[in-house]
Amino acid sequence: MFLSLTLFSLNRKKMSLKSERRGIHVDQSELLCKKGCGYYGNPAWQGFCSKCWREEYHKARQKQIQEDWELAERLQREEEEAYASSQSTQGAQSLTFSKFEEKKTNEKTRKVTTVKKFFTASSRTGAKKAEIQEAKAPSPSINRQASIETDRVSKEFIEFLKTYHKPGQDIYKQCKLFLDAMNHKRELSIEEQSECAQDFYQNVAEKLQTRWKVPPEKVEKAMDQIEKYIMTRQYKYVFCPETTDDEKKDLAVQKRIRALHWVTPQMLCVPVNEEIPEVSDMVVKAITDIIEMDSKRVPRDKLACITKCSKHIFNAIKITKNEPASADDFLPTLIYIVLKGNPPRLQSNIQYITRFCNPSRLMTGEDGYYFTNLCCAVAFIEKLDAQSLNLSQEDFDRFMTGQTSPKKQESDSFSPDVCLGVKQMYKNLDLLSQLNERQERIVNEAKKLEKDLIDWTDGITKEVQDIVEKYPLEIKPKNQALAAIDSENVENDKLPPPLQPQVYAG
Repeated sequence: MFLSLTLFSLNRKKMSLKSERRGIHVDQSELLCKKGCGYYGNPAWQGFCSKCWREEYHKARQKQIQEDWELAERLQREEEEAYASSQSTQGAQSLTFSKFEEKKTNEKTRKVTTVKKFFTASSRTGAKKAEIQEAKAPSPSINRQASIETDRVSKEFIEFLKTYHKPGQDIYKQCKLFLDAMNHKRELSIEEQSECAQDFYQNVAEKLQTRWKVPPEKVEKAMDQIEKYIMTRQYKYVFCPETTDDEKKDLAVQKRIRALHWVTPQMLCVPVNEEIPEVSDMVVKAITDIIEMDSKRVPRDKLACITKCSKHIFNAIKITKNEPASADDFLPTLIYIVLKGNPPRLQSNIQYITRFCNPSRLMTGEDGYYFTNLCCAVAFIEKLDAQSLNLSQEDFDRFMTGQTSPKKQESDSFSPDVCLGVKQMYKNLDLLSQLNERQERIVNEAKKLEKDLIDWTDGITKEVQDIVEKYPLEIKPKNQALAAIDSENVENDKLPPPLQPQVYAG
């Protein structure tokens, strides 16, 4: 009985660990607008759909305008009271009152300018700004290429509108007026320019449906062509403008993805087996599509790249599992594709689509669903931590700093269907990894030994120099050589004279 309870608790623990490991689960309700309207939300709109976000934005803006007017009126009353109490003579009152009226007029003019900023174009242009724009102007070849594409799109748009007869003429006129208005509103913030574009989309769509009685399917095609015509002309002005921090966000996301190069499919619970040739091809195509998004100029074309990438992901999962993919399988795989592809200017493209795409495409349909998932994937990558990957904080920090890398898959963890060649390949990879670690260790030890030898040589040389300086070597003059005994130079040999024999008489 105790054994059965123990096994039951272990099984429950394994199941809980498995569910905790699959931490990249996003419920489908979380992708919808948090106001409950049924459309897809977006992190860029603080979880609202395009329609609800615009309503909230207008409410906040009207509230801010009302607060500004109330503040201006309160300041005006205070100034009038201060003026009335501080004047003593009529002449001084007349002089001060004229100054007050001038100040009051200037204050009102400033407030009116602030309120009407959205509707009027600013005329402030400085020489310094002109120099910056001229210095950052694209090369003539890029200008020629953009001009050729713009002309081509314009001709296609005119040919398309011919099928609409009278409504087509009005649509073309409305588009020209909108483009002229946008050219005079370059000084507006990118959010205000986005509002102008969204209002234009909404007005044209309503006119197509109500005034010109165009069928819904033809309205959608017309809106796609209108978006293509307008945004092809506006692309260089509204994509990643200098007044925003889009470029800074791009660099931050790119750096973040590079730092996460070590993340494996197993850590994300990605149900994709890249050892299958068809699956590997699908993964390559998905990465190609998500990278190709940056080369498109029209928001709808960028969305089409995201949709193609997502369909390749679903096909890869289907081939691997031999069953249709679920939403729980799709999001982790999309995160893996983004990490592996590291698309250029990812945040700029997302912001561009959010600001200037036809809102109906982002609120419903497969394009809106896939785009919302991409936004969730990027948000997950930006906040990815050790708990998300079921790692300890120590291992996560070491992987992020590059001190070590995750171990390869052990042979025991392979399924029985995996061929021997794949197992042998992973064993060889493990062996190469171990050899690489040993090689790095030997190189580090050799460098340390070389440094020790250099330090020892320098130390010995210094010690010898110190001894020589402390005890200098004195060389004495060479002594004169002594003469030989049998030499004739008896005077200088410094030897006593030889004994002379003496004769004694006896």
